[in-house]
Amino acid sequence: MSMNLKKYRGFEILDEYKDKKIKLPERKTIQSAGYDFESAENVLLISQKIVLVPTGLKAFMLPDEVLLIHIRSSLSLKKIILANGVGVIDADYNDHIILPMLNLSEENFQIDKGMRIAQGIFQKFLIAADDEVSTIRRGGFGSTGI
Repeated sequence: MSMNLKKYRGFEILDEYKDKKIKLPERKTIQSAGYDFESAENVLLISQKIVLVPTGLKAFMLPDEVLLIHIRSSLSLKKIILANGVGVIDADYNDHIILPMLNLSEENFQIDKGMRIAQGIFQKFLIAADDEVSTIRRGGFGSTGI
């Protein structure tokens, strides 16, 4: 990988997780689009409930990029989904990536620390010609309101 990409796009372990042996996301093959995310803690997904699963990570990227987070296919087969469908991590979101996971099955499901739970894909995006947004993000998770 080019050294320039490492400088402008990647992941960091949050300070409060640095001593907890968190792994940075990585692709498993040369043609993988997604970087595998692991759970930073043991979490019990209660049946029919949304539970927040910490990753212990934040991401950085160029201003015209987004990190899209998808559930791993193997978990969707067990009726575990992301409650928001696809997580959208904007370039100006510089906080903990926490995944809202929903257990659709009739039984609780245990996620162990280090279990691969999602995959993130960096993508470029376009904006409309008449876009005039000038608001600067002032917070973390859910900070843009609504």
